[in-house]
Amino acid sequence: MSAMREILNADQRLVLLRSLAECGGDANESVLQTCLDAYGHRISRDVVRSHLFWLEEQGLVSLNNVAGCLVATLTGRGADVADGRSQVPGVKRPRPRG
Repeated sequence: MSAMREILNADQRLVLLRSLAECGGDANESVLQTCLDAYGHRISRDVVRSHLFWLEEQGLVSLNNVAGCLVATLTGRGADVADGRSQVPGVKRPRPRG
């Protein structure tokens, strides 16, 4: 994988975690794709799903399939990563807010 692809993947995963935190802890894949679009990441639903499955493998989200649509729920570990209190390789470390 190219260095640029790794940078984009890490940023997209951070956007997903932060978006979940801002949505109260859970959101479906459609809402999350719209959040990624808002941050300049125009990616396919398949790529969104791939990121969500990766985040689940890392213990950062849990996933439920509701009528064919994935609903992601932020875990405590995922919230720590979104806030910069914890770090996971493959997820961009957020800058301090403010």
